[in-house]
Amino acid sequence: MRRSVALGCGAYLPERRMTNDDIARIVDTDDQWIVERTGIRERRIAAVGERTSDLATRAAEAALAAAGIGASDLDLIVLATATPDDTFPATATKVQAALGMRRGAAFDVQAVCSGFVYALAVADSMLRCGQAATALVIGAETFSRILDWTDRSTCVLFGDGAGALVLGVGEGQGDKRDRGVLSSHLHSDGRYHDLLYVDGGPSSGAAVGHLRMAGRDVFKHAVTNLSAVVEEALTANGLVLDEVDWLVPHQANRRILDSTARKIGIPAEKVIVTVDRHANTSAASIPLALAAGVADGRIQRGHLLLLEAMGGGFTWGANLLRW
Repeated sequence: MRRSVALGCGAYLPERRMTNDDIARIVDTDDQWIVERTGIRERRIAAVGERTSDLATRAAEAALAAAGIGASDLDLIVLATATPDDTFPATATKVQAALGMRRGAAFDVQAVCSGFVYALAVADSMLRCGQAATALVIGAETFSRILDWTDRSTCVLFGDGAGALVLGVGEGQGDKRDRGVLSSHLHSDGRYHDLLYVDGGPSSGAAVGHLRMAGRDVFKHAVTNLSAVVEEALTANGLVLDEVDWLVPHQANRRILDSTARKIGIPAEKVIVTVDRHANTSAASIPLALAAGVADGRIQRGHLLLLEAMGGGFTWGANLLRW
């Protein structure tokens, strides 16, 4: 059976660190308030003139180096972002040009915080059906550009960054022991649009505004939906939770991470957590957490990883990946 196998991953974070104390200088909050409610201690902020495509390109270069291949070997780039450089063309095409990739296809996927899960599912489908042999999947965001820095309930939560994963084609037996992407499970429910969105946009005739969120409602739906999709992914592959080596979740905030882990019954020591130093980087959070786990040696070849996320839309989903 044709499988999409992970060849390497990489990450990039902007140089500027913004601590909770830094935020307290511009909005009515403090470090203790932020840490107690979110687990976040700092986040990275893109420099003036530093765009989503710049972050994505740096992460892509790191992933290609880890995979030991060049951009000329790529057939496909799928970039997940809710903060593209321009209305069009796709930010992925700017990354394609910056890398020097001259063939294949490059396009964006927009599912907000679930974006990387969606992008990985798309790339995996194209590799498995033979439309590509090597793919670069990226999650990249500059959420600092769409925050209302007078709203302490939202501006403390988000940061900027990018992560990337290179996939190649491998062969498996078609069972849960295979290396590579075992399955993906995607969902959405547009009825909840008004609980998490950015106002404005080209079609509305209004300039892009700021992120708006009903935090308590989002929290409730996140824990319920993420728990359900984790169970769905395990059941589809005949797996039990004990067989999962690492949960690599979207880094929304520490309360959602802890509540979801408790609800599904996975030990805290098997959850990759980076929200304390990255904050919520939307579509970039899973690949950033993945790259952190690989870099520090926790994630090893053969480990079974469960990726899960929920974002505006609502969208949510999960991927099972054997490293």
